[in-house]
Amino acid sequence: MIVGLGNPGQKYEHTKHNVGFDTVQQLADSLNLQLTKNEFSALTATTKINGEKVMLVKPLTYMNDSGRAVGDLMRYYQFEPEEIAVIQDDLDMPVGKLRLRTHGASGGHNGIKSIIAATGSQNFNRVKIGIQHPDRSKVVDWVLTPFSKDDLPVVLTAMDNAVAALSLWVKEEKDFPQLMNQFN
Repeated sequence: MIVGLGNPGQKYEHTKHNVGFDTVQQLADSLNLQLTKNEFSALTATTKINGEKVMLVKPLTYMNDSGRAVGDLMRYYQFEPEEIAVIQDDLDMPVGKLRLRTHGASGGHNGIKSIIAATGSQNFNRVKIGIQHPDRSKVVDWVLTPFSKDDLPVVLTAMDNAVAALSLWVKEEKDFPQLMNQFN
């Protein structure tokens, strides 16, 4: 299961906080999938790759309650935490930096906190895309604005790399530590 974190609705499209939504959409496009099935408060698309079920997910619960959708889908479809990858924004990394992790605490990210609480585990994979901490503006205002024209190409490159890493994970069955060595 590959989950892109973000907030639903046109108001939030292509904001910094929705880089997870945008990346999972790009992955869906590369696999010729449409995230149109509405189940467990999420838009999903499912396919089989090399005999394995692959599910792409956009929670519709808003960022701070993402765990509800992820936890329900995980239990219903019997995914183990290690079979989940969550694409998220990260304030503590420079714009466009890509970092993959196999587990860990939330790092203050409310969407990740919610997923940890709902799944009872920190052992799910993370694909973090840096959005940088704001200098003067409040965090809430910062994450809900689009990327600047200077930052957008750097973020798009990070998204391309995230899609490449996740494609290798599902198509070639590379494990996450291998991907971390290649993409971090």
